[in-house]
Amino acid sequence: MAALATPPATTVDKVPAAGSSPRRRLRLGKLSVNVVLLAVSVLYVLPLLWMALASVSDLNTFQLKLPGSFTLDNFDAVLNVDTTFRPMLNSLLLCGFGTAITVAASILCAYPLSRYRSRVRRPFLYTILFSTGLPITAVMIPVYSMFVQVDLIDSMPGTTLFLAASSLPFGIWLMKNFMDGVPVVLEEAARIDGANTMQVLWRVVLPLMRPGVVVVTIFTFIGMWGNFFVPFILLLSPEKLPASVSVFTFLSAHDQTQYGQLSAFSMIYSLPVVMLYLLLARKLGGGFALGGALKG
Repeated sequence: MAALATPPATTVDKVPAAGSSPRRRLRLGKLSVNVVLLAVSVLYVLPLLWMALASVSDLNTFQLKLPGSFTLDNFDAVLNVDTTFRPMLNSLLLCGFGTAITVAASILCAYPLSRYRSRVRRPFLYTILFSTGLPITAVMIPVYSMFVQVDLIDSMPGTTLFLAASSLPFGIWLMKNFMDGVPVVLEEAARIDGANTMQVLWRVVLPLMRPGVVVVTIFTFIGMWGNFFVPFILLLSPEKLPASVSVFTFLSAHDQTQYGQLSAFSMIYSLPVVMLYLLLARKLGGGFALGGALKG
């Protein structure tokens, strides 16, 4: 009986694990992204670190280095009525009332743009979009001339209204986009129950788009708070100047800038914006909470 031939032993080539090369490329990609993000973060942190160190340093220098000794003399030098308290109060009045006017007007303007259809709706939206990119310096000369003619130069209410008007296009554009996310069926249900337009806007739409109102409020306030050019042109009296303009007094053209006092003032100047963000940021986490809006 013939012996059965056994097949020759075959060697199985070692195949690299599937996906090992793509996994390595993925790791390298993530590492590259993290390095870029870290570099960008350092670029943002370094000025803040310099400001924090210079505010408590006894060295009046522009260089970023650890101070020889920490001191609060810079804060003591700027914490007075003329340097900090009055300019900060002026800034709060200008930006606070200007933001309130902008947010209220944005809500009233965005509602018909979001809910009603018209032939002039699209051209009006394009006009608003164009206005958001228009630099404020391009209109300050005619605005200054108009303010002189109507006797509003050096007027806090007039400057507040112009700050609100200049922020209004951006506020309307943002508010309209947030308002588009609220379902129209909720308004129809409220109208069936007898609610009028203002009741629908106040009791149905605004509670559901509260995060959008918060976003517009924060962006508007920050834009007004850092605005230097408008109050510098429209306000003349030193006792009416906001903090964004009074910070100019720390700068000198003869290499005598008080960097320590400037940094201390900048730290105080940043507090209202940080506090506003911390107070309102908790309303930004959940987005639009539409759950439970309809029942039955």
